[in-house]
Amino acid sequence: MVFSSMPFLYLLFPVTFLAYFALPWRPWRNGVLLAVSLLFYSWGEPRLLLLMLAASLAAYLGGLLMSRFERKPAAKRAVFLVTVTLLVGNLFVFKYLNFAADNLDRLLGGGAISLPAIALPIGISFYTFQILSYVIDLYRGRVAVQRNFFYLTLYVSFFPQLIAGPIVRYETIEDEIRCRRETLEDAAAGARRFIVGLAKKVLVANSAAPIAELIYAGSPQIYGTALYWVAALAYTFQIYFDFSGYSDMAIGLGRIFGFHFLENFDHPYVSRSVTEFWRRWHISLSSWFRDYVYIPLGGNRVSRGRWVFNILVVWSLTGFWHGASWNFLLWGLYYAALLVLEKLALGRLLDRLPGFVRWAYTFLIVTVGWVIFDLTDFSQMAAALRAMFTYRPTDWLGAAAANSELLRAVWLLPLGFVCMLPISKRIPPPDSAAARAAANLACLALAGACVCAIISSAYNPFIYFRF
Repeated sequence: MVFSSMPFLYLLFPVTFLAYFALPWRPWRNGVLLAVSLLFYSWGEPRLLLLMLAASLAAYLGGLLMSRFERKPAAKRAVFLVTVTLLVGNLFVFKYLNFAADNLDRLLGGGAISLPAIALPIGISFYTFQILSYVIDLYRGRVAVQRNFFYLTLYVSFFPQLIAGPIVRYETIEDEIRCRRETLEDAAAGARRFIVGLAKKVLVANSAAPIAELIYAGSPQIYGTALYWVAALAYTFQIYFDFSGYSDMAIGLGRIFGFHFLENFDHPYVSRSVTEFWRRWHISLSSWFRDYVYIPLGGNRVSRGRWVFNILVVWSLTGFWHGASWNFLLWGLYYAALLVLEKLALGRLLDRLPGFVRWAYTFLIVTVGWVIFDLTDFSQMAAALRAMFTYRPTDWLGAAAANSELLRAVWLLPLGFVCMLPISKRIPPPDSAAARAAANLACLALAGACVCAIISSAYNPFIYFRF
């Protein structure tokens, strides 16, 4: 189930809201959230729920044993390593084993290795990284052991952030699981945030998605250079408004129920360097790799050669985290090379350039990166990049006549550029009853537009399935 579906908007969420606030005691309210979260995850494939519960149980038992062996460092470390191995091994089997076997089979000449297809559990990368953050922080002494298995399972499975992030660390909501305060102000702010996120997903991202798919399915000779840039921009806007929209919805839903998640996006498309872009994009993932991989490897407090090695390791893992395909590794290495280049030489040059030039450079780099990210077929990827950087004429009228979906680009691309700007930061919060009423009415109108769009279209892609 996804947030932008009618069963969630008109059934699951209203029932959850009423049941939650009808109960007076915190344990009962947590029970409602846990039951709904398990139902939410098992909606499409109930069997995969057992996998998530098994991972939660491994972390729970591992945490209890680490706490018991607090004064025995060797035993504690052994338990920690076993627990991490189980969790990472589980992720590898279900997400990467088929990929590894297929590639090994090709190296051996084909026919030597044959494995049955393993279904990819939705959200396994997100919830595995959440569980790992609990286990690692517990080993480091940053959080206290959670002795209530149901509370730990609620942290892992909490439906707002379960299948599309943000990656919520246990320390962020450690206290709020047991003791939090729900307020009308928080609920109203959370509802507004949810509606804004829903609009990003339904009105912008879903409109952009068919454009890139349509052009990439055709021939570069037919669509020409200009339309291949349109496709790249369409996917650039789709992935941002889809992903940041889901993060907005997750943060808003969490706030309604008294949880305060950290921000996951900070208007990344206004960045003026690749380094700045990755401080603004998918913050929960980049900070996870920084704190649990990059810094333990030595970070930048090592020799230059070792630092470059650390960057390559982190970005190789970042690429593969997104999916079991070589294009994701290439995408990760693409950013590793750019970050190293900015750090060693290009950054000083960028600092001397006008702000608009720095923004244009970054936006171009990011847009090209999304072509690599989007297209898993290397021949298709190469054809798209050649079409973008080798001029070919475009028959605009013929393309529009053959594919009416392309007309969306006329209004969608300018809208995407406007909506990516941090305009909301410059709008003061409503400070009067009339202003608050106007803001609420605007949100209701936006929600109505989203519902109409969902009802009128069966196209509602779920971009995180491969994550």
